[in-house]
Order: sequence, then structure tokens, then C-alpha cells
Amino acid sequence: MLKSFDIYSQNNILKIIVALNLLLVGTGALIFMDRIIYRLEDRELQYVQLYAKALSHVQTVDINTDVNFITQEVLAANKTIPVIYINAENQPASRLNVDFPEGLSSDEQSTYLLQRAIEMGQEHDSLTVALPNGKFGSVYYSNSDLIQKLNYFPYALILVLSALGVLAYLSFSSSRRAEQNRVWVGLAKETAHQLGTPLSSLMAWVEYMRSMPEQYDNEITDEIEKDINRLNTITARFSSIGSIPTLKEENLSEVVKHFTDYLARRISTKVKMSVESNLPPNQTVRINRLLFEWVIENVCKNAVDAMAGVGELRLRMIPLNEDEVAIDITDTGKGISRKDLQKVFAPGFSTKKRGWGLGLTLAKRIVEEYHNGRLFVKSSEVGKGTTFRIVLNKEV
Repeated sequence: MLKSFDIYSQNNILKIIVALNLLLVGTGALIFMDRIIYRLEDRELQYVQLYAKALSHVQTVDINTDVNFITQEVLAANKTIPVIYINAENQPASRLNVDFPEGLSSDEQSTYLLQRAIEMGQEHDSLTVALPNGKFGSVYYSNSDLIQKLNYFPYALILVLSALGVLAYLSFSSSRRAEQNRVWVGLAKETAHQLGTPLSSLMAWVEYMRSMPEQYDNEITDEIEKDINRLNTITARFSSIGSIPTLKEENLSEVVKHFTDYLARRISTKVKMSVESNLPPNQTVRINRLLFEWVIENVCKNAVDAMAGVGELRLRMIPLNEDEVAIDITDTGKGISRKDLQKVFAPGFSTKKRGWGLGLTLAKRIVEEYHNGRLFVKSSEVGKGTTFRIVLNKEV
């Protein structure tokens, strides 16, 4: 039965609250800004309507009527809205807040205003100006510079809120990773500390047994000592977690071959293990041997579990390019489904009824954080097996 649990699962309420607040602030600001722009556009329309009525009034009143107030106050009141008046002969008769490009002749200016009027007509409907003798002119206008700038505000707001959302996510993720790292380190150090006391006692017992060979079989004592050495190795591995490990040049083929020989005697006899190296005999890499052997052990044990103790386990070392070498670890187990591929290295993920689901997580952290390499699933097919690939930098 598939089992998957996250020992580092955290409460996502704070993330949801932050996201909802950003959404509410963004939505509220956009609605508020939309209303402001709508009111400004309506106000500008009123100004243009007044301008069109003033033009109509000036051209239809008696010649003796004083229109100074209209021409000097009403028509000139518009200081921001671009306006072009096209007369009954379809010629530009006046303009407000529309500047000409430099160097245009009179004819070119007239053509320019006609083109601008067409563009304004696509933005807003023109306003009709009633003229004498049943003729009509038209007033064209476009939004003021203020409204045009405000129209970009929603995009700027979305960009700012998106940036805040990304920063909040990175902050939460960074905090979570830091917390996880503290848990990893604390657990590892405490485990090493707890193992230290019984190991010291066991080593003393071994010395005692060796001092009395007539009572204790040396072969038994040797086996106990091997297990003690093994426990010392495990303790040293846990002690290394959280510290910057010392990397040394090691012959990769020899390290892998030596450790797999040890591992082969401690896994199911129904698992056939083979090691193949296509690397140059003197090819070295910079690794911490204790930690790297732990990586090989975790990946191989995971493969053995996937095969339920029966199958074939192959390790193959190959050069990738001038700078990298790879170790492919292939099993003939049950494989990994597509939906589980992204969770293979997640803390707590396991397909076993027992186990913490930390082996592959530890292996990936050791390879990528301490050895600047990569560990990933190269290929997997359900029912046929899986290949994990470890990539390391060559030491030339």
C-alpha cells in the first residue's frame, strides 16, 4: 500500500491570509481606481460638451451679441483635454492642447489635425456642433494626459502585488527551509551524541573479550568489532550533517567497488548486484567518503526495497563530458508512477509500510549541497524498474 506523509508539513493559514489580503487590496484598489477614471472621463466629457455648445452658440448668435465671455472663459477653460474642431467643410477650424510636430507646413498641419481627429474618433464618439443654415461641425477629443497615465495604474499595481506575492512566498519558503535545516542538523547531532555512550561501552567490552581469548571466541569478537566500526561510521556520518565536510580526491571506481562489496554481503541473497566502471582507472573526484558511501547505501537500499528483496541491481559509472562523471543505479523493481516522480525526494515520502522516508532526501542533500552535484531519477517504468543518476564533477 502506498504511504506518503510529510513530517515537515506546516500550517498554510498564514500563506492563505497573505494571499487573500493581497487579492483584496488589489481588487479594492482596482475598483477604486476604475471609479476614479470613470468620473474623470465623465467630467472631461462634460467639458467637451460645454465646449461644443459654446462653439455652436458663438456661430449662431446675432453678430452684435457680446461673446467675449464665451470665447475667453468657456472655450479657453480647457487646459488639459486635447480637442479638435472640424467645420462643415471638413477642415480643421480650431484646436486645443494639440501640439504639432516641428517643421510642418500649413497644409501638413491641416493634414495632421485631420489624422488626429480620425484617431480621436476611434477613442470617443465625436460631438455635433449645430451651425447656421442647417450645417454641422464636429468636435473630436481624447483623454487628457492624466487619464492616460492613470490607465496604466492597474498594470503597475498588478506588477507590484505580484512582486510582493513572490517576495512573501520566497520569505515563507526560506523560513521553512531554515527550520527544516535546523531540524535535520539537530536530529543528526543528537543521534550521534546518543550513539556515543553505548559505543564507548561496547568498545570496552570488545577489549575485555580480547583479553580473555580462552573464554571468548576471537571470530565472534571480530564480528562484534566490525559492527562497532560500522556504528562508528554511522555516528561520524550523522556528526557531519550541518558541518562543512572535508572533501578529498578519491578514486571513484575504488570507492564504489569497495562499498558495494561490503553492501552486497548485507542485502538479500536473492538480489544480484553488479558494478561496471567505464571511467579511466585513475579518475578521481572530490568527495567526502563517509557521506558519499551513505548516498550509495541509501539509493541501493531503496532499490532493494523496490524489488522486495528479489531482482537485479546494477551500478554503472560513466564519463558524461569533460567536466562530469555519472553513476547510474538501476533496479528491476516496481518502478515509480508519474504522479510520484515529483515526490520521490520529498521528506517523509515512502512506499513502504515502515520507514521515515528520509533516505533519498538525505542522499539528495548530501550530493547537491555538500558535493555540488546532482541526484535525480533518470528513468522509471512501472513494473520494470528505475534508474537513479548521480552526477559529480571530475577532479582533473
